[in-house]
Amino acid sequence: NSCGINAEYGVNVSSKLRAKVYMATGANGPSIANNDLQWYFSQVKGTVEEDITDADIISTVQFNHDGEFLATGDKGGRVVIFQKDLGVKGEYSVYSTFQSHEPQFDYLKSLEIEEKINQIQWLKRQNNNLFLLSTNDKTIKLWKVSERRYKLEGFNLYDEYGVPRDTRSISRLRIPELVPINELTVEATPKKLYDKAHMYHINSISLNSDDVTYLSADDLRINLWHLDSTNECYNVVDIKPVNMEELTEVITAAKFHPQHCNYFVYSSSKGTIRLCDMRAQALCDQHSKMFEEPEDSSTKSFFSEIISSISDVKFSSCGRYMVSRDYLTVKLWDLNMDSRPIETYNVHEYLRSKLCSLYENDCIFDKFEVVWGGPSNSILTGSYNNFFRIFDRTK
Repeated sequence: NSCGINAEYGVNVSSKLRAKVYMATGANGPSIANNDLQWYFSQVKGTVEEDITDADIISTVQFNHDGEFLATGDKGGRVVIFQKDLGVKGEYSVYSTFQSHEPQFDYLKSLEIEEKINQIQWLKRQNNNLFLLSTNDKTIKLWKVSERRYKLEGFNLYDEYGVPRDTRSISRLRIPELVPINELTVEATPKKLYDKAHMYHINSISLNSDDVTYLSADDLRINLWHLDSTNECYNVVDIKPVNMEELTEVITAAKFHPQHCNYFVYSSSKGTIRLCDMRAQALCDQHSKMFEEPEDSSTKSFFSEIISSISDVKFSSCGRYMVSRDYLTVKLWDLNMDSRPIETYNVHEYLRSKLCSLYENDCIFDKFEVVWGGPSNSILTGSYNNFFRIFDRTK
């Protein structure tokens, strides 16, 4: 149900502990902008065995901005980072693995907090170090991933194995020195911890175009964080009613605009997308625009509201368009026209006649992601049976 894509590569995650990497090629080599685009299987990352634990199931995948690194998170709270091999075209190898989250227990609410990684968000690379945000249901962490090529040796109070020396045997003052390491060591260090700000499960994190602030969204609230500040955040959207019995919708996803740091959108379970401008007011309960497709009375049924729930929304790289995913379709929206989508692509139209059965086994509530490909001329989304669908907008 998770998918990711960059200019040349796509990744599809099955329900097992494996991520399948695919490569896009055109007539003149790798090019997602080529009209004669072809995809072929490149490699599989992870185990191909059927006997796996629930903790090994991959829950999210994310490429970094240039596609050199691919991060995956699983239900066991682990993050695995793959790096693109320079010598082998289309191949990724393990770069670093670390435990991002541990299971916790909220004693006040008698609630167990799972370690499952819900989302990963890469920060733009400024130097040789890598930074990324990872979140479970309640806690967001900022990680620094760095390469260590040297180590300190020659301490006065400790030997080379870290064992304390007998101070009576020290006869001279030693100055520690940097010694090259034969093998490259990659370290993952937690730099910031952002918690105690969400009462409900976090479903989205989105980095702003200013590279210093980000959004975190749960079912009823959206908070604005500064990367350097962990003790406070600003609530920018709050749709929680005074009486919870009057609750009619929940927030399903939130994204910052890729170019304008004051704009962001959030989608809801009622099939609407709201565009908010933080310059207008501090609390963005009053949206600037609301994107909603008019309901077709001829196809209205008991399941209409369920299948119209938007599970994911993404801006195009230019910021002019956005794409949303509901249970049956992918819709393309123009920010200048909020009355209806400009393009609609059927993904699960063959399931429309089976909605009753899907409702009985809860499959109708499954969530699927959607992403843009390259210069926004193709759209990729997940499906059932380990398939993903690609829609070419140039045809």
